[in-house]
Amino acid sequence: MNDKVIDIRDLWFSYNGQPVLTNVNFKVARGEFMAIIGPNGGGKTTLLKLMLGLLEPDRGKIRILGLSPRQAVNRIGYVPQNVHINRNFPISVLDVVLMGRLGMGSRSKRHSPAHRAAARQALERLEMWSFHRRHIGELSGGQLQKVFIARALVTEPEILFLDEPTASVDTKGQGDLYTLLQELNQTITILLVSHDVMALSRHIKSVACVNRNVLFHDAAELTEEMVDMAYPCPVDIIAHGLPHRVLPTHEDG
Repeated sequence: MNDKVIDIRDLWFSYNGQPVLTNVNFKVARGEFMAIIGPNGGGKTTLLKLMLGLLEPDRGKIRILGLSPRQAVNRIGYVPQNVHINRNFPISVLDVVLMGRLGMGSRSKRHSPAHRAAARQALERLEMWSFHRRHIGELSGGQLQKVFIARALVTEPEILFLDEPTASVDTKGQGDLYTLLQELNQTITILLVSHDVMALSRHIKSVACVNRNVLFHDAAELTEEMVDMAYPCPVDIIAHGLPHRVLPTHEDG
């Protein structure tokens, strides 16, 4: 597929003079379902924030849909890790989803019928419309995560970024969520940061391993041999109930 929706070249980023990402180069084709994996502190979330325009690189070029990340903001959706929301706050599921339309269209504080129609469509897509009047404190972790995804979808994005979306979801909810994302991937390019390599391997189309630099592999499945050869960063997985390491540690330097 020649239609590249993400193009990153010679990307460098540091915090307080400490390098976090160095010489990052990769492209993502439209329709990809890409897992971003790697060790804690390796730069996964930083890379995501750079693509979203939440951080500025020290040097290098990022193009999202042919634009700078900030110019493309209305064409992408984002589900951050550990969304901070007071579950005791008196707000409904529909109100949370409508937050995704803030700053779009009319300057009026009241949401237009078009905004409400878009929110309903997003909730229906995730089979959550029947909960639209529910208080968010009444939802399970998996249901609440679907609401946050609906909030990201309400702008009809072409690319959806998710940072550890199953972190607060039980095992059954995780499986349901990955199945949902696979369905969404029929029309939306998806990039997902996760440690859940084995669960993701049934759904992803490509992998980017991040540990200061990025190794990208365009593959429809994640085999142990492929990972061991192509992604030298530490990731522990569980196979047949036994933990073992399939990715050796990056060499320093």
